Amino acid sequence: MHLQWLRDSIVGQFLRQFCTPSWLKYHEEDLQWQPDYAFYDEKTILVEWYPEHDEENPHNWSRLKKAFILFVIGIYSFVVYMAAPIYTPSENAFIEEFGVNNAEASLGLALYVLGYGTGPLFFSPLSEIPRIGRNLPYAISFFLFCIVCIPTALAPSAIGFYFLRFLQGFFGSPCLATGGASIADVYSSDVLPHAMTTWVFCVFCAPAIGVVVSGFAIPVLGWRFSMWEILIAAGPILVLLLLLPETSPATILHRRARRLEKTGTKRPYSYQTAADIAQAGISFYSVVQESLLIPSKITFLDPAILFLNCYTSLTYGIYYSFFEAFPIVYQGIYGFNLGEMGLAFLAIVVGTIISFAVYNLYIYKIFTPKSRGLRKPEDVLVPALIACFGPSIGLLLFGWAANPNVHWIVPTIGIVIYPACVFILMQCVFLYIPACYPQYAASVFAATDFTRSAFACGAVVFSRPLYENLGVGPGCSLLAGLTIGCVIGIYSLYHYGEALRLRSKFVPKC
Repeated sequence: MHLQWLRDSIVGQFLRQFCTPSWLKYHEEDLQWQPDYAFYDEKTILVEWYPEHDEENPHNWSRLKKAFILFVIGIYSFVVYMAAPIYTPSENAFIEEFGVNNAEASLGLALYVLGYGTGPLFFSPLSEIPRIGRNLPYAISFFLFCIVCIPTALAPSAIGFYFLRFLQGFFGSPCLATGGASIADVYSSDVLPHAMTTWVFCVFCAPAIGVVVSGFAIPVLGWRFSMWEILIAAGPILVLLLLLPETSPATILHRRARRLEKTGTKRPYSYQTAADIAQAGISFYSVVQESLLIPSKITFLDPAILFLNCYTSLTYGIYYSFFEAFPIVYQGIYGFNLGEMGLAFLAIVVGTIISFAVYNLYIYKIFTPKSRGLRKPEDVLVPALIACFGPSIGLLLFGWAANPNVHWIVPTIGIVIYPACVFILMQCVFLYIPACYPQYAASVFAATDFTRSAFACGAVVFSRPLYENLGVGPGCSLLAGLTIGCVIGIYSLYHYGEALRLRSKFVPKC
């Protein structure tokens, strides 16, 4: 069995360090290997991909190896997102044990969401350093994620539980920070949209599945079992992350340069990669400062990005408000038990499946064939011009059909519509931002992830009082009104986005 693709995984590097098996050797370690060297200057050899079919280049990996990368990142993200609302069916039991009110009990979800929004601000720039790469933050942080699950399940107080839930989210966040970057490392531009939608599909479905798996178990095994369920799901993922090959091209080439320094025939020369040369003399503090400062300026001073940030924050916050609204509707109005209420969340999965199929068909039949003629970034927003009406329709249907005299399937249809359209909106945003700011894409995503998660954190806390004081129908109407206002913003961005970009000082002028 050919297992050389394990060389760049953490397990492979460990075996190379202590066992040095022959089947884990690289070409550079063969004394007869004589590649063509490109000189950066008279003392430095520039380490690049080999002119022939370089098997270490992630874009040249086999389909099976790429599929393994997508599978691991997808299921890793699934478990982290599933862990967010898995606690919500147990809020009443949590209230009884610790004597807190509803708003305080909701912090178990809110602070987890805030944690995985904060983490990318640290992990995103960390993964861009060639010496570190993507795999090390994945494995170390997820190991800590698993460890934190244990005291979270045994928390003796509400305050301790809240703090540990924040840490859970923080240590689970690298999949949010760089999961998309890992996928982009291996897939070419024509296949990448399909791979990215598969990853986002896992992210969208996970919270709903989390409520389902805990809804039937909590009445029998207690509210703490939901925390043990996270650990049970996370264990296999940790093993897969240890087997995950490193995908960062900069890190792969950096390791090649270090091997050449040990075994290369041109010993007097220094072996450096383009990334090493670019980051020479730059401290980690400087990298983090630049990764935070510039994206923050873009996020708040560029009107197009500021609008998209507000729009995605609103839709994301409404999505998480459902975890507080569903008990009011399905338990309070329709008399569902915990397990049945959890099944109602499958409407989110149904909506996501529909939009996943429709969007991939659009990418395959329309977007990809015309991508060569793509003239401006605003062209990727075309699906959003239709999908932007969906959130308002779904909210109004869910809010006003939630009535004992109306069958429960009617408001559930509104829940199907909402995530279906938000899924497409998110895909458009994920394509638009890197098209506008390719050089800052990862850091801008980290900044927008933080603001989106911070708003969702607040939405979890204020959503129950909103629905209880105004009523489900008026509360949904208020939120729908905000999304209707964003429809105008999407159309304005499509028609005038180019003019806004030309006025932006962050976009390089040609």
